Amino acid sequence: MPEVTDIILSRRSVRKFTEEPVENKEIKTILEAGRWAPSGLNNQPWRFIVIKDKSTMEELATCTHYGDIIQNAPLLIAVYLDLDVMYNRTKDVQAIGASIQNMLLACCDLKLGAVWLGEILNNSNKVNLILSCPDTLELMAVLAIGKPAITVTATARKDLKDIAYCEKYGMAF
Repeated sequence: MPEVTDIILSRRSVRKFTEEPVENKEIKTILEAGRWAPSGLNNQPWRFIVIKDKSTMEELATCTHYGDIIQNAPLLIAVYLDLDVMYNRTKDVQAIGASIQNMLLACCDLKLGAVWLGEILNNSNKVNLILSCPDTLELMAVLAIGKPAITVTATARKDLKDIAYCEKYGMAF
């Protein structure tokens, strides 16, 4: 079984997928990972909409510059913040980010590719109409998921000395 750190370090954003469907068992595993993210007061402010219908995907593809990714993916998960259970916007948005990261790591562990799409937020009203969402849900992201069609290599990361400091913010870690 892979170590958590190994999964974190091997996760990559995958934007090209095979046509092979994502199995329901895998979808449930991904959703469970998202469900178990930490949240303030354990309010669990996330809501997920699973999208597999190609005609819905075609409509959603018109909502973003990255429509080709959406049309190519066999699975989308729209991630929402439930405004009815929100108690602190900053904490709840951070919890949504943790939930998304958990789902991306679960995809990696399942040997699935995934990418976090944020630019689609520019057309969140149109997305909400397509998905028939109530006004109490605020779109946070769409995840495109599938079997990777290509191998994605690591991107550069900043050195720790450039981003981590000791408590007086002067000495690099």
